[in-house]
Amino acid sequence: MSQAVVIDVREIVPRERHPLIFSTLDDLPSGGVLEIVNDHDPAPLRYQLEATRPDAFAWEYLEQGPEVWRVHITRR
Repeated sequence: MSQAVVIDVREIVPRERHPLIFSTLDDLPSGGVLEIVNDHDPAPLRYQLEATRPDAFAWEYLEQGPEVWRVHITRR
């Protein structure tokens, strides 16, 4: 597995989070991994990803709160 690109969204202005995440995901090569670090469950991001890019990415929780959520999103 390649090394993950890490985005800690807790440090990013909310309106800029999803555009940054999606542009980063779109730039990943096949097998590339984006790790998201957040202070809440990023489930809405997952729903948006599945709706706009079905079957293009795999989602894996690495940590599920209560204070920190970490997710690996792998490009298929």
